[in-house]
Amino acid sequence: MILARRYGESGPGLFVLHGGPAAAGELAPLARKLADDFRITEPWQRGSGDEPLTVARHVEDLQALIEHDTSGEPPPALLGHSWGALLALCHAARHPEWTGPVICVGCGTFDSLARSRLQAILSDRMDAALRARLAVPLEDARARFVRDVRLTRPLYDHAPVDDGLGDIDLEAFDLAAFDETWSDWQRLVANGVYPAAFAAITSAVVILHGADDPHPGRLIRDGLARHIGQLTYVELPRCGHSPWRERFARESFFDHVRRTLRPQAEAGAPSR
Repeated sequence: MILARRYGESGPGLFVLHGGPAAAGELAPLARKLADDFRITEPWQRGSGDEPLTVARHVEDLQALIEHDTSGEPPPALLGHSWGALLALCHAARHPEWTGPVICVGCGTFDSLARSRLQAILSDRMDAALRARLAVPLEDARARFVRDVRLTRPLYDHAPVDDGLGDIDLEAFDLAAFDETWSDWQRLVANGVYPAAFAAITSAVVILHGADDPHPGRLIRDGLARHIGQLTYVELPRCGHSPWRERFARESFFDHVRRTLRPQAEAGAPSR
């Protein structure tokens, strides 16, 4: 079974799914903030190994953990960030009976139109100095990746209160896990598997998206709305890709999360 950290002693179950892929630990600050209201599981998605990682492998890892942590309880809510939002939707489509409400935070892209728009926005936000620093060659792929993440992180933010890394150790980042997972996701999208499979989702889905997130929230919403019946879109002003760390939006973000999950809490999910 994959590793997981747990927070909180009472309240409804909530699984928080990190982005990246492979950005394990980024949601620790979010989980700690919500620990008074929910029993939170923070999975650390599987790393690279003998066999290439796939979206299906991540979905079944999550399902095994849900069965272990919530046996005999109402289905837990899933909150996913960026790639984690896509993983939450994939799980909700494959295992709808095991999935409660789904919250997609800064949802990742799943079609060429949204992906192209994301790249155009990021390009518009770069200045000449940043372009020059990114162009400096580095032979080591991990070192290049770490450098690029650190240099481009501000392009995703509005008014951040920290560096956005949570508990991530970038120097030990599993680049193979990132590449393998994202490659399989792109293959599934190219083959038409996703987002079409999201039509099987029965949970209510809420998108919480920063107005200044370079990921084009309204394009992503429109693409999902063709396949998901119960879909709500909330755009947070003065907010980038990671709302829990945005100075002007974080309290509103946490309020939206609690309001979205309040019906689940009122249903009386038992304590651990």
